[in-house]
Amino acid sequence: MRLANESRHPSRPPGGLSGITTLVFAVAAGLSVANVYYAQPLLDAMARDLGISPARVGLVVTLTQVGYGLGLIAIVPLGDLVDRRRLILGQGLLSVIALLAVTTARTEAILFAGLAAVGLLAVVVQVLVSFAATLATPDARGSAVGRVTSGVVIGILAARFVAGWLADLGGWRGVYWASAFLTLAKVGLLGRVLPKEQAPGRTEGYAATVRSIPALFVREPVLKVRGVLALLIFASFSTFWTALVLPLSVAPFSYSHTQIGLFGLVGVAGAMAATGAGRLADRGLGQWTTGVSLALLLASWAPIALLPRSISGLVVGVILLDLAVQAVHVTNQSMIVALHPEARSRLVGGYMVFYSIGSALGAIAATTAYAETGWLGVSALGAAFSAAALLVWVSTLSVTRSSRI
Repeated sequence: MRLANESRHPSRPPGGLSGITTLVFAVAAGLSVANVYYAQPLLDAMARDLGISPARVGLVVTLTQVGYGLGLIAIVPLGDLVDRRRLILGQGLLSVIALLAVTTARTEAILFAGLAAVGLLAVVVQVLVSFAATLATPDARGSAVGRVTSGVVIGILAARFVAGWLADLGGWRGVYWASAFLTLAKVGLLGRVLPKEQAPGRTEGYAATVRSIPALFVREPVLKVRGVLALLIFASFSTFWTALVLPLSVAPFSYSHTQIGLFGLVGVAGAMAATGAGRLADRGLGQWTTGVSLALLLASWAPIALLPRSISGLVVGVILLDLAVQAVHVTNQSMIVALHPEARSRLVGGYMVFYSIGSALGAIAATTAYAETGWLGVSALGAAFSAAALLVWVSTLSVTRSSRI
């Protein structure tokens, strides 16, 4: 049963999304999500500057992710209740304030609070994805979601390198000064290109809207399957990117954070190549794309496991891994936003909760595996997550076969 008629939510413009507008959405999404990941290579510098103990500085990453998780539940569903344009612009302006608070922080309490707010407001990414899906024409929806999501993945992968590079030039505070400036410019640009929405006209209140999220995932088999796949592929993704710094930062490599960040730029090539997954979903090939991509994800761990004997093998594995994860991620979102047009914000927010759980699981398991069994253990763990995702896809084909994409 549909939660409400699609007519209650504003219809997309007849022409759909232009290429330029889609690019603006993708860039805005990438800049927004990068704010969540800038801190990871800057922890040492933050700790030295503010006198934070090594045991406590890890809260920088934890609180940012906690804020992000809360935003998925508390803010993203608002996209189904209010004008998304105003919601996006409001989050952007509040993000500028939060980034300036981080930049000027002189105590760890202000730093922690500022970064938690940065994470909370970074969920504007999911509002942008659901807005793009609403504005696109039905035959181009998967393509639009794919392009915007590519901006997200590129933002995640490039953030560590950009943060390291900017920190080398102007310290860790310079990273957040630059981000505040870019975020303000982003708000100005979005203010020019985002169309206004009509009032949604929903009778449900905020609390009921939030409560409906788990109900949607319980009732819809496709949502459950795609959520589990998201959890497993991002557990694999996080396993790799969390543990990569450990072998590369010591002999025989002893790479700097900036050099390690370059592998993120290599991964961007794979993410860019996966933009076609949305177009395949539009043509009804989402299931086929998912299966092939999950097989590639599992295969990517073979060259990755060659580290430290082969850096070239690692590069090949990075490209395959990011290509596969991005392709499945785009296909997942293309499938779920087509189910309930009037609940797209809630669907995307609920789906991303699985993403967050998988990312956290992979990060915790990866560091434990590396401590116990080294890089081969990390590779085995990542391959296990990937194999589990492939098995889930195979075992649930009958459940999702009826879906158009």
